[in-house]
This record gives sequence, structure tokens and C-alpha cells, in this order.
Amino acid sequence: MAQAVPLPRSLKVIHGLGSVAYGVKDNGFSVFLLIFYNQVLGIDAGLVGTVIMAALIFDAFADPIIGELSDRTQSKWGRRLPWLYSAAIPLGIIWMLLWHPPEMGQTGTIIWLFCTAVLARTLVAMCEVPSIALVPELTGDYDERTRLMRYRFLFGWAGGLLMLIFAYGIFFTGEKGVSDPDGYDSLSLWGALMMTGAVLISALGQHRHVAKQSPPAPRGAGLGHALAEVKATLSNKAFLWLVSAALFALINQGLTFALSNYQLAFLWQLQQMEMLYYALLLFGTVIVAFFIVPPLSARLGKKNAAILLALLSLSFNTALYASWLLDLVPGGPSDPSVAFMFSFLIFSNSTAIGMMMLTSSMMADVVEASQEETGRRSEGLFFAGYFFMQKCAVGIGTFAAGMILSFADFPQNAVPGNVGPAVLDGLALYYMGVVAVLGIIGVLILRHFPISRESHNERLRALNTSA
Repeated sequence: MAQAVPLPRSLKVIHGLGSVAYGVKDNGFSVFLLIFYNQVLGIDAGLVGTVIMAALIFDAFADPIIGELSDRTQSKWGRRLPWLYSAAIPLGIIWMLLWHPPEMGQTGTIIWLFCTAVLARTLVAMCEVPSIALVPELTGDYDERTRLMRYRFLFGWAGGLLMLIFAYGIFFTGEKGVSDPDGYDSLSLWGALMMTGAVLISALGQHRHVAKQSPPAPRGAGLGHALAEVKATLSNKAFLWLVSAALFALINQGLTFALSNYQLAFLWQLQQMEMLYYALLLFGTVIVAFFIVPPLSARLGKKNAAILLALLSLSFNTALYASWLLDLVPGGPSDPSVAFMFSFLIFSNSTAIGMMMLTSSMMADVVEASQEETGRRSEGLFFAGYFFMQKCAVGIGTFAAGMILSFADFPQNAVPGNVGPAVLDGLALYYMGVVAVLGIIGVLILRHFPISRESHNERLRALNTSA
């Protein structure tokens, strides 16, 4: 079992670096994929959102398989590293193909989107699930796990936001903006290089710390027995409460990311340089979350700190869009104040990221709770279950974004500044309402998460005594 001792900062940094691939993927899927296939390739937004949701949910079923196989992997390098080394290069190749559909009709393009989206996300899971499953293996300490997760979120967001900075500052600086097809050539190439490079560098940097002969893999009497073990493991109450709460938060995240370009360009009417400032501001909110999470967690515990941050995020986000609908935004609606929007964004995004850092750390604590019940350590399976839910949530959020655009009668080939006020009000109202309702439901569920610092430490003592 992982020991509760401080980890070197260099190990935390190199471990967190691997999440750059996840950040680049999330940024691409959530921010640019819908608008690329809609505005560049000319496919209906509702149809694109539906296909992306179907692809993500279909692909999500691979996650528990990857997690279980990762837990059972036998090698001289341990259970996780073989997955990282084998998936990194194919991931870069598939990522390029996702953004380069060959010339074909709409049906063929939709099939291409579905297939490459499934493959890309499956390969990301083959990198991310084994990587994040190392967290409870590296340390059993309640607070040290939160510190590890902070670095994963820092690098994950850094990867995605670096792509945003490249996109708004370099790739999409022409008159067409994010509708320029040439910009997506550069976006996809640099994304592929960053994803493959980050996974390989992180794996090599951790090699001497984690490359050791795998413990004996759990053995069952055939497929039926293995499936029964998986079901028993994922039936853990703490796990179910946590993933149920996270489901609603992550639907909101997927919805927000999918609509971000529409809101920034058409609702808030950001200019090119302001788009770059937006990306830099988002990274600043990650830094804020990085520093506020430890003291809040130490004082309130992970659950209570996560609930507080979630409520603050919902409050600031709702206040921003309520201000739009009530005509309280300075300069709105023809020339809305960017500074006004940025001031709300700083608080809403910082608290949302901090909440996600804490819930991810809470997932690591579920490992010992399950081990106490089943006698098995299933790090890979738990995080795979979390990613399964996350992919479904992002797919649902992207689908909801497409539906909101359809309900608001958002036009094809829209031009910033020329979209009717009724359309923009509908976009703001539907978005604000959905985010608020889903967020409140998630908070109410999270209140039932049963693991505290005290119960976790007591569980560790009991497991170490019986080992």
C-alpha cells in the first residue's frame, strides 16, 4: 500500500505533466470540434452535437475495460507504464485524422467524425486512466493526494489553455477567425505533438519511481466472475455518491465549453486580442484554484470545501448571465463590457476548478474504502468508472449545447455583431437556467459523500494493521 510520506515536488510535476494530453483533448472536443464541423464544414449544429454525444457515450464503455485491464496488467514495469508507452504515438495520429476528414458527403463526414472521435478518446483513456490511477499508488496521505491532483489539473488546464492561446493568438488571426479552415491544420498538428510528447515525457520521468514488477493480478474463474468483481467494486456507496454528483458538474462543464466560442464571439463580442486575454485569464483562474484549495481542504475537509466552491461558482455564473438578461451589463447589448464579464469569470472559474480538484482527490480516497469491503485495490477501475461518467457527461453537455443553439434559432454562418438580440437573450437564458439547475442538483448529491479525513486515516490504519 502507498505510504503516507511527502513526495518530491519533481515527481508531482512530472506526474502532472501527463495530463496535458487530456487538457488538449478536452479543449479540442469541447471548444472547437462543434464549431469546426458546424461553421467550417457546414453541418447542422444539432446534428453535430448529437453525433459527438453518441460517439462519446459509445467510447465511454471502453473506460471500465481499460481500467480493469490496467489493474490486471503484469509487467516488469508495473501495471500502468506499458499503457502509457503504447498509446502515446497512435493518439497523435488519430488526433490529426479527426480534424482532416476526406472529401465526402455529409453522411460520410458524420461517420468519419463518429469513428475518429471514438478512437481519439479511447486512446486518451489508455493514457489518462493508468496515469491518474498512479495517484493512490504513489501516496495514501489524505492531503498529499490533493496536492498531486492540483498538479494534474494545473498541467491539464495549461495544455488546453496553451492551445487556446495558440488558437486565438496565432492560428485564427485572419478575418474568418475560428471559421478559418487553415487554422485547424495548425491546431491539430500542435495538439498531436503536445499530446504525444507530454505522455511520453511523463512516463519516462516517472519510470524509476513506478517501474517495478506488478503485484499478482486478481484471478477469477472466467469472464462471469471478473464481471461480478467489477460490479461489486463499482457498487461502493462512496463511489456512487461521488460520480453521481460529478455527473451534473461535468455536464455543465461540457455545455460551457461547447458554447464558449458562441458566447465569446457573439454574446460578449470579444475581438481577437481580447480572445487571447481570455485564454490568459483562464490560466490565471487555474493558478488561483491551485493556491486556494489546500487551505480550504485543510480547514473544511474535501467534501465541505468542494460544496462551498461549487455554490460560489454557480452564484457568480448565474449573476453574470442574469445581468445580461436584466440589461445590467455596461455597454450591452451592442458593446458589452469585457472587463465586466472578466470580473465574474475570475471568480466563477477559479471556484469551479478548485471544486473539481477536490472531487478528483476524493475519488482517490474511495480506493481504500472499497479495499476494506472487497479486499482488492482497484485504482484503475475506479478512475475508469469516473472517466466513463465524465465522457457521458461531456457528450450530454455537447448535445445540450447543440439543442440550446437550435432552440435559440442561432443562425448558420453568423457574423459577430449581427445576431439579433432575441437570439442572444435566448442563448443566455437557456444556458443560465440549465447550468443553475444541474449545479444545484449536483451539490445536493455531493452532501452525501461519506469519507472524511478522520474516516480515511482510520481506514488506512486498519488496512496497514491487517496487511
